[in-house]
Amino acid sequence: MATEGLRSGVTADTSADGITVAEAAPEERARGRRRSEFVDRNLTEGSIPKNLAHLAWPQVVESVVNVTDQLADLVWAGRLGAESVAGLGVAQTYVQVARTGRQGLDTAMRAMVSRAIGAGDVARANHVALQAFTLSGAFSLLMVLVGVFLTEPLLRVLGVPESVIIAGADYMRWNFVGTGAVAFRMMSGAALQASGDTLTPMKATMVSRVLHVALSPAFVFGWWLFPEWGLVGTAVANTIAQGAGVVMNFRALFTGTSRLHLTFAGYRPDLPLLWRLIKTGAPASVTSAERAFAQLVLVGLVAPYGATTLAAFSLTRRIEMLSHVGAGGIGQSTGVMVGQNLGAGKHDRARKSVLWGLVYVNISTFIACGLMFAFPREFLSFFNDDPELLDVAVKWLQIALIGYLVMGMGMVFMQSYNTAGDTLVPMVVTLISIWGIQQPLAVVLPDLGLEQYGIAWAIVAAMAARLLIYVPYFFSDRWERVRL
Repeated sequence: MATEGLRSGVTADTSADGITVAEAAPEERARGRRRSEFVDRNLTEGSIPKNLAHLAWPQVVESVVNVTDQLADLVWAGRLGAESVAGLGVAQTYVQVARTGRQGLDTAMRAMVSRAIGAGDVARANHVALQAFTLSGAFSLLMVLVGVFLTEPLLRVLGVPESVIIAGADYMRWNFVGTGAVAFRMMSGAALQASGDTLTPMKATMVSRVLHVALSPAFVFGWWLFPEWGLVGTAVANTIAQGAGVVMNFRALFTGTSRLHLTFAGYRPDLPLLWRLIKTGAPASVTSAERAFAQLVLVGLVAPYGATTLAAFSLTRRIEMLSHVGAGGIGQSTGVMVGQNLGAGKHDRARKSVLWGLVYVNISTFIACGLMFAFPREFLSFFNDDPELLDVAVKWLQIALIGYLVMGMGMVFMQSYNTAGDTLVPMVVTLISIWGIQQPLAVVLPDLGLEQYGIAWAIVAAMAARLLIYVPYFFSDRWERVRL
């Protein structure tokens, strides 16, 4: 292990309890490569809540900025009418299916890189990251081809109104084109985060999202020298902006300004490792895809109630992201803490990291949900001020907020298990809660007098069920014993 570390410009020190940890070599520091505390901080020692807070705040900020990805599009869609809002919601759901199918690779890479960093094996972490990029590129190309050629048939299969298809088809097609840029920004960011550097991905995301927000209205309304492309303009702006984020993350990875330092010198596909990445990531991809496909089924159940209800459903699903801007970052940070401490053999610290993650996520979620429950109409009217739409959307949101209170805790458990390498259990839990509880209830409850709002209550029931399974599994400690 020490030999591998030296090959990557890293020396290995031994802590008081005999665990080997990585530290930057003096010559690396002299070149100024590893001065940032986000690069050098040892997450396997010291105060757990302080380490978690240090790791989490950039990811929380990144989550806040990431929400603008879809919410900014929703603002412009709201200015273009209810059909555009509905078309955007359906299109984004399909695009999410394409993206989530690949995100399992991020999860597998995050688990392996964080374990390797915790064990002081930086060379191994570099190797895993490059192999993961290989898989991600191949998968993204496939999704681009599928999305571009099958956009309109995919929209029609859900039975959405033709006006909604016209509004959302080109937007969806361009978003599929941009999936490659999104994939590499997310995967490069995940590699940096797993190594402990959460600051660089945050900066890349901020630049990317600011660029997206700045370019979108120019492409939508044809400002200055830009063409007037309507809703499609937001997707074009997003593709350009995601590319800028990729460049920033890759610069850190390939110039050695992060703990990882990637190089293509001597690169070749490592088939056993590629298979291990697929095997570990497949359940996580299925978990994400299950959620996305379930959303498509829900769209099909909501569509018969008309464009206004479909727009209200789309609004609440986007607001869900806003209610958990902190939960996503805290969950990912908790997972990195778990992975690195398991890699260092410190299981007690891994368990305590999960508990602290739950404390932080509850504070964040209660604040966000409390504000939205108190001022639902104000939040929703920011995107569209149609009185008829707001009357329906307010009821959807108030029901959904009940589920959001428990969803944050579920995200911490899921990220912790996934980054520990136990990706199978979250997949099974998602399967049970969505296809055994949510979808059947979404069919039954509307016929019991709840009408369209029965679908909202079905979603809440599934969120609560996931938490009821995750909690006892945490105390079983089986998730800690997974070997990568």
